[in-house]
Amino acid sequence: MAQDLSVLFIGDVVGHVGLREVLRQLPALIERFSAECVIVNGENIVDGKGLSEVEAKQLFDAGVHCITTGNHIWENWKARPLLASTPNVLRPHNYPQENPGRGWYVITLPDQRTIGVLQIQGRVYMQAIDCPFKSATAALAKIKAQTKMVVVDFHADATAEKIAMGWYLDGSVSAVLGTHTHVQTADATILPQGTAYISDTGMSGPYDSVLGMKKDVAIKRFLLQTAHKYEVAERDVRVCGVHVLIDEASGTARSIEPFMSPQPRRSI
Repeated sequence: MAQDLSVLFIGDVVGHVGLREVLRQLPALIERFSAECVIVNGENIVDGKGLSEVEAKQLFDAGVHCITTGNHIWENWKARPLLASTPNVLRPHNYPQENPGRGWYVITLPDQRTIGVLQIQGRVYMQAIDCPFKSATAALAKIKAQTKMVVVDFHADATAEKIAMGWYLDGSVSAVLGTHTHVQTADATILPQGTAYISDTGMSGPYDSVLGMKKDVAIKRFLLQTAHKYEVAERDVRVCGVHVLIDEASGTARSIEPFMSPQPRRSI
């Protein structure tokens, strides 16, 4: 008998301070949403750039089923052996295939239900890599042969490109969830053909910051227009993401609910 699958997606985790908070809150979040599948974007965990085997193991030991990344994964060479050896740590599918790792994975849950995870990266304001739209179509032809339920992490900078991807994949996947820009957007919706969509799932990390970076360093970059070492901030740490409920029979989404924990202050 077909049933709904509860999927918890944690947005871009920044720094070890963000990782610690995700690990601390994850049991409560899994209980809150009755989550059966947990996906985490971990591209910014190691000093804001990349991921290593140590952090990946901590997430998997905590119950995470799949880790997605993004363009910053290549800035930490420790990530390359991890990508080569761990099929459920993904990098964007549309990078040249000579790079280590893979861009999609099909999770088999303890009850034998399956769900695909695909990561694609945008090109606007980013690298001139393969077309994300055509790459998504090619990958989905393989993934959909194994499962009807598919979550897409679209790691992109331009909101318009993300929205276009949502419309392009509407009805073909269960969810298109934007990452990379670290600010949770207010446009979570179920598109007409049944795909859950949000332009950005938000950042899991320190909010007394500029997108996770220490404020003084970020401000110097804007004022001086020169490079300054990226330093992860430490205060006001929150976990951000979305909960998606997927109909197993059709692969379409029943609901999408963004969350931020703890909630931000709204007044003084």
